Amino acid sequence: MRVGTLYYGGSATPIHIEDRALAHLKVVIATKLRRDESFTVSWVHPEDQERGRSTVWIHPAIPLRFVFDDPEPTPLSRDWIEALASSANSTGGISLIAEHFDTGPVDVDDESPQVVSVAPED
Repeated sequence: MRVGTLYYGGSATPIHIEDRALAHLKVVIATKLRRDESFTVSWVHPEDQERGRSTVWIHPAIPLRFVFDDPEPTPLSRDWIEALASSANSTGGISLIAEHFDTGPVDVDDESPQVVSVAPED
């Protein structure tokens, strides 16, 4: 897992966030800041840090930098961006939530073989 870093204001403590989550958060934060909107971002501390949660106030006048561990851009999920944006527009601000994946097994009632024949071109 690649971990990126969010540098905010004059904070001596960088905020480490998994690259994929940081890429999605960046889209939502950039959209809010382009609209000149201030808001909060909250998250639960990872298991390797002291137990608890943190919140930062994001304001357009405060310097902000996103640093990604992976040099390649992360493919983005529209659903995750929409979920983060929805929380950004609430009174509680952005809650950094996990991405939801539908990775469970799919039940198939059809027990026939799944074979596809391709006819040769003429």
